[in-house]
Amino acid sequence: MSDSTADTELTNRLRAFDYPAWRARMEATGGCAHPVRLRGSSTITAGDGQLLAQRSGEVWAPCGNRRDTVCPACSDRYAADAFHIIRAGLAGQERGVPASITDRPRAFLTLTAPSFGSVHTRRLTARGRVIPCACGEHHREPDPRLGGAIDHDTYDYTGAVLWQAHAGKLWHRFTIALRRALAARLGVSGRRFGRVARLSYAKVAEYQRRGLVHFHAAVRLDGPDGPADPPPTGITAEALRDAIHEAAQATALDAIRPDGTTLTLRWGAQLDLREITPSVHDAVTDEHGEITDTRLAGYIAKYATKGTGKTDGHPDRPIRSLAHLEDMALAEHHRRLIETAWHLGGLTEYAKLNLRKWAHMLGFRGHFLTKSRAYSTTFRVIRGERRAWRLAEQLAELGHPADDPVIVVNDWTLVGIGHHTDTDRELALAHAERVRTDRRNR
Repeated sequence: MSDSTADTELTNRLRAFDYPAWRARMEATGGCAHPVRLRGSSTITAGDGQLLAQRSGEVWAPCGNRRDTVCPACSDRYAADAFHIIRAGLAGQERGVPASITDRPRAFLTLTAPSFGSVHTRRLTARGRVIPCACGEHHREPDPRLGGAIDHDTYDYTGAVLWQAHAGKLWHRFTIALRRALAARLGVSGRRFGRVARLSYAKVAEYQRRGLVHFHAAVRLDGPDGPADPPPTGITAEALRDAIHEAAQATALDAIRPDGTTLTLRWGAQLDLREITPSVHDAVTDEHGEITDTRLAGYIAKYATKGTGKTDGHPDRPIRSLAHLEDMALAEHHRRLIETAWHLGGLTEYAKLNLRKWAHMLGFRGHFLTKSRAYSTTFRVIRGERRAWRLAEQLAELGHPADDPVIVVNDWTLVGIGHHTDTDRELALAHAERVRTDRRNR
């Protein structure tokens, strides 16, 4: 579409008779790129039967997609909710989590994937000089080959995809091993660990340039009843770090290759582990390199909205056939990961993994943000508070006391998803960007 055509369509849209109604619905979603369009009615009735408000027609709801490449507005909202969930478990003083958790044994760890073959890398010396890659070149930062296999024909794509598909289960086994390691340090059996202590954590998955995920996690030791219960004596921050190292080395999971051989899945050799300290200034790390809790929540939460990497044209949604990849500007390395996941998904022995559904995610099937039950609050609680606040605001406009019970009856039917035209979508994206910019400038 030429610039003149786009300008003409934009002018016509702004002058359209339905533009005010469209804009009101669009702004109600925060500029959602793929709004859920509903048609029907909603009524609010007081406890004595008095009709307080009635609305009918078409309304829009945000799509709720967490990925910033799909919907920046909903991704922004998701990241904000994730921030509050993670921060509550790091700093306390909110959402039922006491401030005393900052005195607990805590650690911030990063678990990586093992190597499945040499890839192009760009590392720097202490003086900032580029270290030669295994291919012999000195790569510049924008080099599209970074993260890709040096030799695509010898790279173990099958092993990489199987590792991705089992990464969530590998994390689960790691937490079991960590509880056992902590139980041994407390002098109790693994089964009795839950009676004397509780392992609380929040983790997020992030894709590396090579297309494999690694996990960032904030880990905390509580008493058996959760954050309000002090942990048992005998476990220091140093003991927690030692237990994490022990558990990471002990964690293993066997998978079967298509040829029937066994592939033992483990964590990579690189394990970054740091103590979390209470914040004294607005920085992620202090002068000793330790992680401070004020901005660590934002550091973790932002990864929950990311996709599979920086590759242009990468699929953001499940693909239905490999033909969908033909028009995408994919790096050869990522293309082969997707193709491998797709081919493995067609084999009977991998039916339970449902790899074709997750081929666009390079085989990774897990949630990007997970937490233990007692770490802090939940998305459901936060979203419920948001709905309650909006209802209270609406009742205040109607002059009805917010603490008096009301009956809300919704009767909506789905009529479509997304904007009708590209112009409408671009206007919504522009609105979402203005909202984000205004918030940052406050």
